[in-house]
Amino acid sequence: MDYDAHTFFLHLLTILVAARLFAELAVLVRVPAVIGELAAGVVIGPTLLGWIEPDRVIVMLSEIGIILLLFEVGLETDVRRLVRAGPKALLIAISGLLWPFVGGFWVSLEGFGRPVLESLFIGGALTATSIGITLRVLADLGHHHSHEAQLVLGAAVIDDVLGVVLLAVLDQFASGGNISPADAGRLLTFIVLFFVLAPIAANLISHIINRLDRISQAPGLLPTAVVSLVLFFAWLARQLGAPELLGGFAAGLALSRGFFLPFGLAVAIQPHFAERIDQQMRPIVYLFVPIFFVVVGLSLNFRTIDWRSPFIWEFSLALIAIAVVGKLVSALFIRESWSIRRAVGLAMLPRGEVGLIFAEAGRTARIFDDDVYATLVIVIAFTTVTGPLLLRLHYQGFRAKGRFRK
Repeated sequence: MDYDAHTFFLHLLTILVAARLFAELAVLVRVPAVIGELAAGVVIGPTLLGWIEPDRVIVMLSEIGIILLLFEVGLETDVRRLVRAGPKALLIAISGLLWPFVGGFWVSLEGFGRPVLESLFIGGALTATSIGITLRVLADLGHHHSHEAQLVLGAAVIDDVLGVVLLAVLDQFASGGNISPADAGRLLTFIVLFFVLAPIAANLISHIINRLDRISQAPGLLPTAVVSLVLFFAWLARQLGAPELLGGFAAGLALSRGFFLPFGLAVAIQPHFAERIDQQMRPIVYLFVPIFFVVVGLSLNFRTIDWRSPFIWEFSLALIAIAVVGKLVSALFIRESWSIRRAVGLAMLPRGEVGLIFAEAGRTARIFDDDVYATLVIVIAFTTVTGPLLLRLHYQGFRAKGRFRK
């Protein structure tokens, strides 16, 4: 849709204001803000008011939001914590990725007769874990320093890395139109090389940025340089056949406080410099990321979906069951008390922004039709809302029995 500048400004104004308003309302009723931003898109989009439809410019802004979102995920990833998490966190992460992926793929392919590539994307969307939402709930409950929180954090970091790699592989399959083991192996080789080399390069470049920032007389050098670095690595990732968001994740990982490589392959980021990056980049992230979630809501048109069709309800219920059980099962194989296992499983439930990235990737690649896309958004929203609620009930129940102290 072509329109003039002032109409674009009005649309962007509406998106930003609606995102903030609905996010505030969501937090007020103790629901993750991402659900409010998603609801904002549904309300102002074709489903209800019909004020805005996602056009090319708005979609491009949302793409920047995805890249910056993965940059923030990488920035908050502590590689040392990942290493210290140990075999328990690794087992939780692999199990929590494997069961939902296999279950979602099998039910989609065999139970509902969906195509192979679509079933792979559906399984991939169910593997996600939104660590940001989970940690916020644990912090509110006073359990963010607990043993189970450390297990969840380590597992979620591994999940982030594995999830980004999985999405890169599926994105390549979608672009190529077929699934070839040889192509998958070649892509994985590129991804591994990118993950090894890109953070080293970004880490070294960051020291140049740090020195320039010290001598610069003009304000704003640090955020400009960091955003440029993120965009460069996003472009480089696409040139290697991987999705752009992989570059954002790698750049964030290299600039994180906990980044390190053995044998002195990269120079350690100074803590105060990493803190300044975090502080100065956060407003930019907060500006663009909500646009992505609103665009997800704008892309949904619930009016075109036949809600009387048994497919929508049966498929949604089947995927919800797999999404919930798959994460709960992930904690059964560790040697801990049943209360800690249950807490870990519930903490891994919310799919949040990571699941929506998978769903949006499938939609933009034209893998999903409207019914399947809406089903996935319903499943992701359900787990994102119910996960924190069940976790609160879990801790409140044990606290009432005197087993936990806040």
